[in-house]
Amino acid sequence: MSVDLKTLALPGVQHLQPYQGGKPVEELERELGITGVIKLASNENPLGLSVIAKAAIDKALKDGARYPDGNGFYLKSKLAELLGVDAKQLTLGNGSNDVLELLARAYLGSQHNAVVAEHAFIVYQLVITAQNAKVVIVPARNWGHDLSAMAMADAVDEHTRLLFIANPNNPTGTWVSLDEIDRLLQQVPEHVLVVVDEAYYEYAVDGEYDTALKLIGRYPNLVVTRTFSKAYGLAALRLGYAVSHPDVADILNRLRQPFNVNSLALAAAQAVLDDSDYLRKSIECNRQGYEQLTAGFEQLGLSYIPSAGNFIAVQIPGNVPALYQALLRRGIIVRPIALYGMPDHLRISIGLPEENKRFLDTLAQLLSEGAGA
Repeated sequence: MSVDLKTLALPGVQHLQPYQGGKPVEELERELGITGVIKLASNENPLGLSVIAKAAIDKALKDGARYPDGNGFYLKSKLAELLGVDAKQLTLGNGSNDVLELLARAYLGSQHNAVVAEHAFIVYQLVITAQNAKVVIVPARNWGHDLSAMAMADAVDEHTRLLFIANPNNPTGTWVSLDEIDRLLQQVPEHVLVVVDEAYYEYAVDGEYDTALKLIGRYPNLVVTRTFSKAYGLAALRLGYAVSHPDVADILNRLRQPFNVNSLALAAAQAVLDDSDYLRKSIECNRQGYEQLTAGFEQLGLSYIPSAGNFIAVQIPGNVPALYQALLRRGIIVRPIALYGMPDHLRISIGLPEENKRFLDTLAQLLSEGAGA
């Protein structure tokens, strides 16, 4: 073949590296010929699917041969009432990653740049690079976003169109206060859309944390994104959304695919929003698991980053890739985060009590045996 097909792709796409998710349970079991694998790698809800959501899915299956409501009318109506916004401010996506990509496709070209924080969710860089736009990375402060630096002139200029804030941030679990976000919005020019990604909002119960939705009426250039994949336990169905000024939502809704959210996801999301007991149990399970894991890390003398999400980044002495592989051989999947500039950390999703215990016991044994040294 005389033509290099890769060079025919758009310049930004040529420079992309594929997103690496957490290793699937089935893949590890197949590779090692083992069973009983536990996955603490992808920040999923360990409680499984809500019973109410499952019933809604089963009911929706009878119309599985028909296309979904492309506008998501009923889910948007319910979300609008719950969030205190107008349905015209909502954009539904195939996971919140979908709406992040829509924002990049709508507002970034090769002449533009977008601002992200060091150690921030890697998808921001992926969607920016795909548009052949420039990624401006602002150094972290105490593993978290330095919003004062992100708003400064050496980060934001006339070519900046997007500024991403993950709050809480994945993979560090750090968060910023609403006052800090407010100050940043006062500083950045109006032509910069500030995207606050609140994928882990429901887990952030710290008294200093608050949602940026409270600012949405004051700043037309503010966009808040959320997901049903985490606390609501619908990761397999892929459903997220953005709340923005109606003009921004109008642009995003012109660009999105007509049926980007499937009928099962729409039905499950509408149902799970009414399942307050499931959400309460999810948050409580996470709180208890956080205490269990952090107590275990402290007992092992390991440093960790305080987290407002459903995961914890823990610093591992020695050879992190070797320890990661040793955990895999014991049937435990966690997440290396060298790609995020954190080669000496592992990110541990908070699981059920017995899963957390098995991980801690195995970790202690491996460290005592010198695994990863």
